[in-house]
Amino acid sequence: MASLDESITISPSIVSVQELIKRPLGSVPESFIRLEQAPHEPPLNSDNLPSIPTIDLKKLLESSDKSLNDELKRLHFSCKEWGMFQLVNHGVSSSFLQKLRHEIEEFFKLPLEEKVKYKQNPGENEGYGNVVRTEKNLLDWGDRLLMTINPISLRKPHLFPELPASLRNTLETYIKGLQEIAIQILRSLALCLDIDKDLIIDIFEEDKGLQLMKMSYYPPCLQPELVVGLTPHSDATAITILHQINCVDGLQIKRNGVWLPVNILPDVFIVNIGDVMEILSNGTYRSIEHRAMVNTEHERITLALFFNPKLDAEVGPAASLIDPNNPASLFRRITLDKFVKEFFSHKMDGKSHLDRLRLTGDDEVNETQ
Repeated sequence: MASLDESITISPSIVSVQELIKRPLGSVPESFIRLEQAPHEPPLNSDNLPSIPTIDLKKLLESSDKSLNDELKRLHFSCKEWGMFQLVNHGVSSSFLQKLRHEIEEFFKLPLEEKVKYKQNPGENEGYGNVVRTEKNLLDWGDRLLMTINPISLRKPHLFPELPASLRNTLETYIKGLQEIAIQILRSLALCLDIDKDLIIDIFEEDKGLQLMKMSYYPPCLQPELVVGLTPHSDATAITILHQINCVDGLQIKRNGVWLPVNILPDVFIVNIGDVMEILSNGTYRSIEHRAMVNTEHERITLALFFNPKLDAEVGPAASLIDPNNPASLFRRITLDKFVKEFFSHKMDGKSHLDRLRLTGDDEVNETQ
């Protein structure tokens, strides 16, 4: 099998799978082979795919008090039992999503010499390229551009501000729309959990909440069963909103110990619960472990927005969820800034980052002293 140096050193500082597949390949380079990954069940072409709950945003907004209407009940169930849902009637038009698709596809068609401008700097996680996030230093079969988009003051000068003008303007419109949707979802979750909505408004301030964006490109692979597009993990977020740009499936979730492919409806958003929301809900809602797989024929392009509290906010179970009926705090408290830094300092490994924050019996005693 080809070595990493022979096959994918396209630039001194960027590893690009998109460039790799332009070369004749007899086999998958060893640096991508992930034999330890459990195969998906059932096969990707199976009709027996899990039915992810669908939530109607318009119906969610009809509830003006704390009485759980049918849609809020569905939302509560989805977050408890699935850790994710498909969002319909979100208000973003199909025509705009088509424009967004065109702009992002054009970005990934740029010559590598152009995309090098957005490369990751040493010691940083943001930027364009591939990322080593496994203990064995194996690579994902995909390229990505990760950027902080909020607070605006934290945007890196060589990333979002330097994107092609048309793409940048389209993304700005998309970001503003998704920020409103995220706040609406978070307020609905507060209703479901019976958390004071002022708490949500305070820690998720629109101009200070930490928000990141990731554009991902997963090329076809001649041996897709040997690689992983995105290493299994749960998100270090409150919620993540994912859009499958070109409607090619590949998302899989771990449910009852089995990896299941998810069949996503066109033009919907996939919203998944992240580790921060599991902590905030004191375990009522569970972040979903997921991964991305690839296929032999079609490229897959996705756009994910990650929504978190402001960096100086203290993340911990909501006080209203700690009562005589549920006296134990399941997680230690931590500032979001430290939480995010710890996430990026470790290799991806399922929900291991969240597990490091879980309290044991002895920890609970110490926390209360």
